[in-house]
Amino acid sequence: MPEKTYTISSNTVIPFKNNADFCVGTGRMYLALFHEYFEQLKLVQEKIGFKYIRGHGLFTDDMAIYHEYEENGVKKAEYNFTYLDMVMDRYLELNLRPFLELGFMPEKMASGSQTVFYWKGNVTPPKDYAAWRDLVQNLLKHLISRYGADEVITWPIEVWNEPNLPGFWKGADMREYFRLFEESFNAVKSVDTRFRVGGPAICGVDDERWMKEFLQFCKEKKIAIDFITRHHYTSNPPETDGHYMYVKLVEPEGCMDSVNTTRRIVDSFPEFKDMEIHITEFNTSYVPKATIHDTIYNAAYTAYMLSTFGDSNESYSYWTFGDIFEEQGVPYTPFHGGFGLVANGLIPKPTFWTFQFFKNLKGECVHRTGDSVIVRDKNGKYTGIAWSLADEELTLNFALESAEGSGEAFCLITKTVDELNANPLKIWHDMGEPANLSKEQLQILRESSAPYIKSEQLSAQAGSVCFNLSLKPSAVVYFELEPVTMVSDRGFSYSRTISQR
Repeated sequence: MPEKTYTISSNTVIPFKNNADFCVGTGRMYLALFHEYFEQLKLVQEKIGFKYIRGHGLFTDDMAIYHEYEENGVKKAEYNFTYLDMVMDRYLELNLRPFLELGFMPEKMASGSQTVFYWKGNVTPPKDYAAWRDLVQNLLKHLISRYGADEVITWPIEVWNEPNLPGFWKGADMREYFRLFEESFNAVKSVDTRFRVGGPAICGVDDERWMKEFLQFCKEKKIAIDFITRHHYTSNPPETDGHYMYVKLVEPEGCMDSVNTTRRIVDSFPEFKDMEIHITEFNTSYVPKATIHDTIYNAAYTAYMLSTFGDSNESYSYWTFGDIFEEQGVPYTPFHGGFGLVANGLIPKPTFWTFQFFKNLKGECVHRTGDSVIVRDKNGKYTGIAWSLADEELTLNFALESAEGSGEAFCLITKTVDELNANPLKIWHDMGEPANLSKEQLQILRESSAPYIKSEQLSAQAGSVCFNLSLKPSAVVYFELEPVTMVSDRGFSYSRTISQR
């Protein structure tokens, strides 16, 4: 059984940018009108609390924004923001701001009929770029009129989604995308120059060439982009069996290679050196039926990614918060390999807790390795996360420096996600894998989704507090260690209380 020992000084400061709560992904915007969608998002915000939300479908026909009519023989455009207002109001109600993705194409504005997904998002360029510019400008002007310019200009804007894939942009036509980007950038800035606009929103296919060409285009056109965006997935092509897909992940040591390459490419242009890079989508697998998304291993692997993403990126948005999601149709079962942190039925998956744990890391980083990260706040409280990506149990021994001296009491709280805890997938399997849950089954799965919480009281010895964490394979363990002062009420004795028979 592997065992590691870490001795940690409170004076150590290690670089660690923790922006795990900056943004989260969502299914297409129209789904925000569904009750279950809102309940899942509400749960995520209550337990984790993201700042921004990004998804597709802003301009697709189910949002009903763009319309055309004829008057006196002249074709005119008009805009309907009824559903948009409902969605934006719901996001703001939950203290979320949109990370606006401009796409896909309204059918009446589209130059072709090619679509993507079950819900048929049109992925062709506009037949009239003037109409596209008007659409973008009228959208932003409406949002400003409703929510105020000082609010809306804080909403980042990304142009399109994965144009380097022919399924998302007709022919993966690079030059046509560059035109769309330039037209969109100018349209946005004409409304208010304070808006922040970025792209090219590419994924890992021919991504190095696309990134270099995009930056060269912006340089030549003198387009003062505000940030760079790309996506990041870490699985090999899936194997399909029935409704499900099975994947193998890239070894953790190499899972950041493509995003680190993007950082080097951006920094190779003096005009864009050190520019913010936002990973506007990431997950392990890029398919919404990959069973790994529901597993404890996904939680541990994601913990490793969250501990390293900030080294080269401003933010990184998990795709997605919940399983109300229809890219490849409506799922058949509650555990179908959906992208979400929450399974349908309001059941948190293991990775849900990974994000809550990282959200709780407040203070200066004093330790960061490939299996753990620890921070310390100004009051001497340590908070940390450990994870295991191995196939065998891992023991981590920690000696954390204490300013309190010997004999002082500390409380250690641990929260564990592993095969036996916060693993509703296993409970569902043992139930017989029912596609449609009864109320009783649903309640058990919700109850089983919580981490195992354990506490103990420790004493500082020789200026350090020592403890160990035993991690089962694919486990994620969160801990808090802080000084405590006993303030027992008159006459209360814990030892006498628990020894009574």
